[in-house]
Amino acid sequence: MMHMTFYWGRRVTLIFDSWKTETWISYGLTLVACFLCSAFYQYMEDRRLRFKIIASTAPNSQQLEAPLLINADGRKMIGGLAGIGSRTANLVGALLFGINSALGYLLMLAVMSFNGGVFLAIVSGLSSGYLVFRSDSSVDDLRLVVDNPCACA
Repeated sequence: MMHMTFYWGRRVTLIFDSWKTETWISYGLTLVACFLCSAFYQYMEDRRLRFKIIASTAPNSQQLEAPLLINADGRKMIGGLAGIGSRTANLVGALLFGINSALGYLLMLAVMSFNGGVFLAIVSGLSSGYLVFRSDSSVDDLRLVVDNPCACA
């Protein structure tokens, strides 16, 4: 039977019927996996947003003629991405969004196990991942990106 309230214990069925924890060691490894997956979610979100910023950077007339913006193979860098078309950039952005959404929904399903340890591991992983990957104040060119703090979208 599925729990409908938070509970604390080592016996958890997480996402799949085959992922069951019976011992404290398996429960601890499950919590570490939840922590790492949620930190990886923040890493992927950072990569997706950075790719979106780089792909959407419009070149100005000075960038088009600047000799320092030429790659080693002679191609000019336009908008931060050398030689990549807008269709390819859209496909890569959609792929990153799909991976991030799938991971977010899996994290949501893990939280729906209603185990307190799993919940705390995921929230602490999201917080740690945000601290490590997304709170970078050394970025010179800050742009406003509409951000959704929900881990499932």
